Amino acid sequence: MTEMSGGPALPQERRVVTSVPGPKSQELMARKQAAVADGIGTVMPVFAERAGGGVLEDVDGNSFIDFGSGIAVTGVGNSAEAVVRRASAQLARYTHTCVMVTPYEPYVEVCEELARLTPGDHAKKSALFNSGAEAVENAVKIARAYTKRQAVVVFDHGYHGRTNLTMALTSKNMPYKHSFGPFAPEVYRVPVAYPFRWLTGPENCAEEAAAQAIDQIGKQVGAENVAAILIEPVLGEGGFIEPAKGFLPRLAQFAKDNGIVFVADEIQSGFCRTGQWFACEDEGIVPDLITTAKGIAGGMPLAAVTGRAEMMDAPHVGGLGGTYGGNPVACAAALGSIETMRELDLPARAKRIEEVMKPRLRKLAEQYDVIGDVRGRGAMLAIELVKPGGKEPDPQVTAALAKACHQNGLLVLTTGTYGNVMRFLPPMVIGEDLLEEGLDVLEGALAGL
Repeated sequence: MTEMSGGPALPQERRVVTSVPGPKSQELMARKQAAVADGIGTVMPVFAERAGGGVLEDVDGNSFIDFGSGIAVTGVGNSAEAVVRRASAQLARYTHTCVMVTPYEPYVEVCEELARLTPGDHAKKSALFNSGAEAVENAVKIARAYTKRQAVVVFDHGYHGRTNLTMALTSKNMPYKHSFGPFAPEVYRVPVAYPFRWLTGPENCAEEAAAQAIDQIGKQVGAENVAAILIEPVLGEGGFIEPAKGFLPRLAQFAKDNGIVFVADEIQSGFCRTGQWFACEDEGIVPDLITTAKGIAGGMPLAAVTGRAEMMDAPHVGGLGGTYGGNPVACAAALGSIETMRELDLPARAKRIEEVMKPRLRKLAEQYDVIGDVRGRGAMLAIELVKPGGKEPDPQVTAALAKACHQNGLLVLTTGTYGNVMRFLPPMVIGEDLLEEGLDVLEGALAGL
């Protein structure tokens, strides 16, 4: 195999030259099993060698069309030129000082960009962290400091992380919460507007779900006790659920009317993924706080809480921070990632991905009755798989479909509270030829079930 770098120069082709996994990946998997904790699972048992554009190449020379983006992280593509250039330059200057010891300009630049990019024209400030879960925890801290209240309201099917507090916030038990309790207190869960599964039909979903949620908050918690309402504008690990139109504005208004901090968790849906810079913009939502991570830095670990300046300033000096939060190399990568998003107009590219993929997914749903629903926006799309004749979730056929795609050179991810959703998160720089070819592989896998 000819030695080459990854990034945009990588040949943009699907290529399966060995079994999947191939012999080198099998050898490495044996080493992983001996050295790495079993709790670190693997979606696809191949070891990456290089990646870029819309493909990922493994150590055996197989090249997979990438419909996962490292779980919505490499939206600008792997090893994007501006990310590599800026991060490499920063590496050569210094790798770390700790912003709480001696601050540095890249941290400030990222916060300035976030103030410009996030919804709303009010004064904003940001704090940077390492991971999405850490950002969510800090958003809760900020909301509690600002309101002097304790309760946090979250939603069915929501996912917010794997730390103790964020496990409490997360809805799904296995694999995220099972055997890890007890969890943090003062967390209350209410219904979300899930159109496909709303018992009285999608046309009633928004109004009924909002009324139920608000009623439960009033009766079980008391609005005056709620520090924050926290929701993903498009629910990620819960199954790429788009809340029915009208639901989010109703909850945001309820929060405003009751002095509650409204937090949009845009960790998976942010940074152009849904065809807008942030998914909450679809219904004109201006959150008080917004959490970001994943797509922010082109693969480097970085996360943020951005929000109204008076709220962000509520915690005492020293109350926010962390040794590695806002690492200068990660900040440089984020500036390169944002540069790429602007230059390539990735919101428009995400919308084009939807234009290519969604009609074909809907056509497949007409052909194959295992597809119960097609949903999503931009480059954040999904199909929900059910047993024919109803809406009973079918996680077994979902797993079989994903495996068939993997064997034929298409990297896909599954998700959902019931494990029956296949999600599509291609890099927004992927070529349309690869999109079409990936859908061909999916169609072939469906035909072979």
